[in-house]
Amino acid sequence: MALLQISEPGQSAAPHQHHLAAGIDLGTTNSLIATVRSGVAETLADHQGTHILPSVVRYRIAGEPPIVGTAALAASIEDPLNTLASVKRIIGKSAEELSSIPGQYPYQFAESDSAVPKIETIAGAVTPIEVSAEILSVLQQRAVESMGGELEGVVVTVPAYFDDAQRQATKDAAKLAGLHVLRLLNEPTAAAVAYGLDSQPEGIHAIYDFGGGTFDISILRLTKGVFEVLSTGGDAVLGGDDMDHQLAQWMGQQMGIDQPLEENPSQLKYLLSEARRAKEQLSTAAEISLHLKFGAFDWQGLFSLQQLNQLIEPVVQRTLRIVRRALRDANIEKDEVSEVVLVGGSTRVPLVAQQVEAFFGRAPLQGIDPERVVAVGAAIQADILVGNKKDGELLLLDVTPLSLGLEIMGGMSEVVIPRNTTIPVARAQDFTTFKDGQTAMSLHVLQGEREMVEDNRSLARFELRGIPPMVAGAARIRVTFQVDADGLLSVSAREEVSGVQAEIEVRPSYGLSDGEVEGMLKDSYRFAESDRDARMLREQQVEASRTIEAMEAALDKDGEELLNAAELGKLMQMIEELREMRSSEDSRAIEKKIEQVNSESEFYAARRMDQSVQQALSGKSVEEISP
Repeated sequence: MALLQISEPGQSAAPHQHHLAAGIDLGTTNSLIATVRSGVAETLADHQGTHILPSVVRYRIAGEPPIVGTAALAASIEDPLNTLASVKRIIGKSAEELSSIPGQYPYQFAESDSAVPKIETIAGAVTPIEVSAEILSVLQQRAVESMGGELEGVVVTVPAYFDDAQRQATKDAAKLAGLHVLRLLNEPTAAAVAYGLDSQPEGIHAIYDFGGGTFDISILRLTKGVFEVLSTGGDAVLGGDDMDHQLAQWMGQQMGIDQPLEENPSQLKYLLSEARRAKEQLSTAAEISLHLKFGAFDWQGLFSLQQLNQLIEPVVQRTLRIVRRALRDANIEKDEVSEVVLVGGSTRVPLVAQQVEAFFGRAPLQGIDPERVVAVGAAIQADILVGNKKDGELLLLDVTPLSLGLEIMGGMSEVVIPRNTTIPVARAQDFTTFKDGQTAMSLHVLQGEREMVEDNRSLARFELRGIPPMVAGAARIRVTFQVDADGLLSVSAREEVSGVQAEIEVRPSYGLSDGEVEGMLKDSYRFAESDRDARMLREQQVEASRTIEAMEAALDKDGEELLNAAELGKLMQMIEELREMRSSEDSRAIEKKIEQVNSESEFYAARRMDQSVQQALSGKSVEEISP
């Protein structure tokens, strides 16, 4: 009789089968793809041996496929309106938001019926998701050719401060490219994995990620091989591009260009290209010679590292302000940080490394190419998730960047998941009805740190219907918030007695506007005291409305039966006084008036209780009511 085979522990029936997976750094300026081969994570090159793929797509006439990468970048000056770069800065944002940000986007936006912006090209209007998908498709094809087979899954990195809409848009782009996303991974966390900080002694690490279009800071704690993100901070529209724009403006002034650079897209792209070239040269030189010529404008002269530092220092200081806030959020002092890791091409600029070292008081880690480190870390995580390293699994715990909650009566925000909560996470909270006989509930999902709804960001709205009619406050509706490992949110509501439920997957069509995340956090500190006072006032106003409604309902039912004219008149007068007091701005005065109404109506409540007891006992014998 043949023996039945049993596989090795933790292995498949083909124990040495290697699953094909990759990590992708979808960057603002450049993108890369990496994989783990023979236990080593490495980035993959194209046919020319180039690892970095410029995140640039040039569209051509209908029927001709777009050009992606280096060739597209070379055409950006001669064909600026059809050559799209830095789309990561606008992915997940609305057309309305982009229209309010002058000068940063040299595109022609098309009219759109939806909130998703579309960019006009010779091949037709395209969305940032479609542009990103073109870049991802080229990376996927590079991996298939290098690895000799189709990918089973990928880990795609995103800035730690990408909001829900931006993360979802990134996943949509990967899906459009035909990729199976195993997970979205925060870029700073990927960098920590690449440096092998998980194998070091326990400690706290700061990951300073300054890319072409985004900045992120993550404070990580390593405990027994588990990365926990203590806090994150960042700006989705702050990066090396901002340095380039500062330098391009200076170049334009030297050339004698008077009109705004944005009015001439070819001119702007020429100057941005020259600015990047100068910035890169000054990473290894103290002074360079510039010769700028565009049309009738011609200028040449010397440009020093000191001049560059003066132009870009405000940009670097913006990053350090975000770092300070992230440390404060993590309740960590600078000297408690064990290692500082520099990530992103913008950290090649000497001033960046100098200021980070001065801030933390220690030299940062720079051993791995800062432009490759994120893709390498993503590849290591993809190798684990696809099943190649089951016994050595690395656990990564990210956090929610902003608080999530619901609107409650009075226009107030009730937090269900506080910001910097480790994800994935599920939190439930019970809510109830406001009015007698209420059979439906409107649920408004919010994101932000302020007490009042109007000061936070609206994520989604949905309704729960079919609630059994009950007296106000009797229903129990359990609302559950779930944030998955990619930072995507779903909300469900269930009435506990009847079992009716409703749910929504929060997929907003646009993200936060420029500086909104930073502004929301700053406002939460600046207005903390006034927000508290406003919430106290609104809570008392809601309680006053509840008291008025309950009293009026009771009096309509049996007031004339249980009260004489004087008693009824007194209670009605008190209700009117409370109604007038409700509109005041004095929360303590409203609270006192509510207490007075409750105190002076106790006799009426007692009579109602006696009447209810008598009605319940009417017609029953002593034996029937005896225990």
